[in-house]
Amino acid sequence: MTFLVRPKRQEVLQANGIAVKSVSGDTLSNVKTVLAEDVDARYDLVLLTCKAYDLKSAIASIAPAVAENSVILPLLNGLATYDALDRHFGRHRVLGGIAYIATKLLPNGDIAHLSPFDKLIIGPRDPVQTDAARKIFECFSRTAGDRTLSERIEAQLWEKWVMVCAGAAATCLMRATIGQIMHTARGEHLIRALISECQQVARRSGFALEDAAVCSLESSLLDPDSAWAASMMRDIDIGAQQIEADAIVGDMIQRAKQHSIDTPYLDVAYSHLQAYGLQRTAS
Repeated sequence: MTFLVRPKRQEVLQANGIAVKSVSGDTLSNVKTVLAEDVDARYDLVLLTCKAYDLKSAIASIAPAVAENSVILPLLNGLATYDALDRHFGRHRVLGGIAYIATKLLPNGDIAHLSPFDKLIIGPRDPVQTDAARKIFECFSRTAGDRTLSERIEAQLWEKWVMVCAGAAATCLMRATIGQIMHTARGEHLIRALISECQQVARRSGFALEDAAVCSLESSLLDPDSAWAASMMRDIDIGAQQIEADAIVGDMIQRAKQHSIDTPYLDVAYSHLQAYGLQRTAS
């Protein structure tokens, strides 16, 4: 495996290796790295894990590594990622991927794995990807964690986006965990309204959530004991210069407009996120 990284990250990885601090056990590994300007090989699989706001530059960086028979596996939030990758590389090269895992980069360059929960779902978005998806799954299935090869990956991409969008809108807007929001006077109403708006968009887009997905979604986002907050809220807490507001919330609103769906609660949350972005730009 080769890691495509920026120069400063390369220096850290070459000096210290890649260290993961996890509740499931710490690991330290030496890794092979390459910079964008030095990519001179073609790869069978390109695993894409950048933030959505870095997608444009990431596409330019990975392009030299993509051969005729290469496949790309994105593990990003939202669906705008897939639109951009399909346009550039062709839908037949872009697999569907979903990761449920809580991590963050520590100041010293180590990676913190914040929860034992680790779920990865992959699947073909085009029939020509079936064999490639199976082979990649076989590799991932030998690692620890919950691994699934899905035949309905696009529906599951929508399921995750609805959960992430509603959860991020709520926790970022309120700057609080799900449990804290649920203990406010109108917190449950707020979260249910956000879920409803996102569900309407999914349904009108041809991907109505199944009952089991709705139950799972509500058990996560309406749990009064939950300490969960979206990673975007954690980014705001540390004053991150950029956040994934456009890809997670903004794009959901744009798709709602295409179907003439009103999204008053998402609109407020998105304005809040945009205001944060303007403040960071000004500073």
